[in-house]
Amino acid sequence: MPELAIPFFIGLRLLDVIDIILVGLLLYELYNLVKGTAAINILLGIVAIFLVWRLVRILEMELLSEILGAFISVGFIALIVVFQPEIRKFLLLLGTPSFIRKKNNRFLFWKIKYDNQDELSIDPIIQACHKMANSKTGALIVIGKVNELNDVAETGEILEARISEQLLENIFYKNSPLHDGAVLIMNNRIKAASCILPVSKNDKLPAQVGLRHRAAVGITEKSDAIAIVVSEQTGTISWCKTGQLNVDIQPARLKTLLEEEFNVAPGTGKN
Repeated sequence: MPELAIPFFIGLRLLDVIDIILVGLLLYELYNLVKGTAAINILLGIVAIFLVWRLVRILEMELLSEILGAFISVGFIALIVVFQPEIRKFLLLLGTPSFIRKKNNRFLFWKIKYDNQDELSIDPIIQACHKMANSKTGALIVIGKVNELNDVAETGEILEARISEQLLENIFYKNSPLHDGAVLIMNNRIKAASCILPVSKNDKLPAQVGLRHRAAVGITEKSDAIAIVVSEQTGTISWCKTGQLNVDIQPARLKTLLEEEFNVAPGTGKN
């Protein structure tokens, strides 16, 4: 094995290194565009098929290689249609100077977290949910983690506001212009309100589950976010993660779940 590796490195040119780096940068920006959306699952499926195709070619499995090769060549046209929004964003990104600038404290696929990064302000969220549950005010709060959900934020009104109990209650007040849709929280900030979420098509959900709950399931199926729902009909609080819906969660239990999910030390949620 070492004897085979030596000729490889001897034949590696500077242009080959630059080629690998440029391809890596392009894949990184493509990943940033599609992460947190359904497109990321499609992209991973395409990569898997491509790797299998390369493997069967190396093993000289001619029939399977021909079938997968035909699928890939014809599927390229379909990809342009499927990824049309992402391709448009990607081309716009290439035309801006920010393409070559590091941003959001990220390096390739890893997010760099600093010690002074703000923890999630849990207490205002819990208190707002408790009061809205008592008054049977419908609410849907999505809290993102690694996936930034920029496509979701763009469907609503950008706020970039500090998390507060009063602001959350005002947003979901029945006569508020922003009460329809979801509130999106990212990086300990209320990033946007009145956001439109994908609705889950899971036929195993209870029949009495409403649109808010289905939207909560939908966004958590397609991203690593968690969602909190306050029912307008029953006044109960629900918790949703990875498409799994748990109904009738008490505020104390909700606080524990948030502390565990966002690695906040118990009792330190900011007011």
